[in-house]
Amino acid sequence: MKVLIVKTSSMGDVIHTFPAVEDAIRNRPDISFDWCVEEPFGGIVALHPAIGAIHKVAVRRWRKALFDSGTWREMAGLRKALRASRYDLVVDAQGLLKSALVAIQAGAPIAGFDRPSAREPSATLFYRRKYAVPRDLHAIERTRRLFGLALGYQPDLSVLGSGIVPPAGGLAGVEGKTAFLLHGTSREDKKWPIESWIETARELADRHFTPVVTWSNEPERKVAEAIAEAVPRTVLVAKSPLADIAAILGRSALVIGADTGLTHLASAFGLPTVAVFLATEPGLTGPRGPFASTLLAPAGGRVTPAEVVTEAERLLERQALDKLAAER
Repeated sequence: MKVLIVKTSSMGDVIHTFPAVEDAIRNRPDISFDWCVEEPFGGIVALHPAIGAIHKVAVRRWRKALFDSGTWREMAGLRKALRASRYDLVVDAQGLLKSALVAIQAGAPIAGFDRPSAREPSATLFYRRKYAVPRDLHAIERTRRLFGLALGYQPDLSVLGSGIVPPAGGLAGVEGKTAFLLHGTSREDKKWPIESWIETARELADRHFTPVVTWSNEPERKVAEAIAEAVPRTVLVAKSPLADIAAILGRSALVIGADTGLTHLASAFGLPTVAVFLATEPGLTGPRGPFASTLLAPAGGRVTPAEVVTEAERLLERQALDKLAAER
C-alpha cells in the first residue's frame, strides 16, 4: 500500500507527525510513505528513514505570485508528480483548506479529520474518509489517532518515539558539553528578554557548558551577538542551512529554547530540552520527548533564568539516571 502524507507546515507540526509514522511502521509494515511538505521543511522530513519521496510545495510563495507563469508551472509539476506516483491513499494530517487542496492533486482517496475535528471544517468537503478525533488532545496524539483510524490499527499511546536521528556534522573544534540556546522565534510576544538569555548563558558557562547561539535574520543576529559578547565562552554559529543547524543541535548536551520549531526538533531527538513559553499554551502543541519540559510564564509574571537552569539540571540528572539504569 502506498500512502502520501500531507503535512505542509510548520516545522513543529511536521515534527509532531513523526510519532504517527512510527506507529504505522510497527503496525502496518506493508505500507510505504511519501510526504508533501513546504519547501523549507523538506530537510526535516528527510530525517525520517521511512519516508520515500518528498514532494515540496511552496503555497506561501505561490500565493504572492499567483498570476506568474512560473507559479503555474510549479503547481502543474507537483500535480503531475503526485498523479504519477499512483497513491492508494492520501492522509491529510493538517486539516486545513490549503492542505486539502494540495491533497486532491494526487487523485487518490483522502482521509482526514471529520468536520468537528478539523481545524478548518471546509477542508472535509474533499475527504472520502472522515474520522472523529477530539480537538482537546495534544497535536501528537491527535495525529497518531488519525493515522490509526485511517490505516486500521490502535496506536500504543503509552510509548512515544520520533524515529529520527541527527544528520552528520556538528561543531568543529569545540570540546566538552554544549548547550544550544534557541532564542529566535516568529512572534515578539514569544521572545524571552535578551537579559534572561545572557544570564542563562552565564549560569551555564559557570557550570562548564559551552553556550551555542545562532540566527536566521537580522534581529536574531543582534541578540545572538549580544549573548556572545556578554558571555565570551559562547560559540556564535553564523546563519546556516537547516541541516547544518540540526546536526549541531542534535549533538548538544542540553537545549533551551523559545516556542520555535527547533525546540520541537530537539525534543524529538530525545535531548534534555527546556522550552520557555511566554504567550502560547503548551498543552496542545508543546514539545514532547523523554527529557522535554516546558516552563510557562504565569499571568502577569515571568520565567526566570534561575528556574530554567534548575529545570535543565533536573532533566540532565534524570537522563543520567536513565542511562545508568539501562546499563545495568
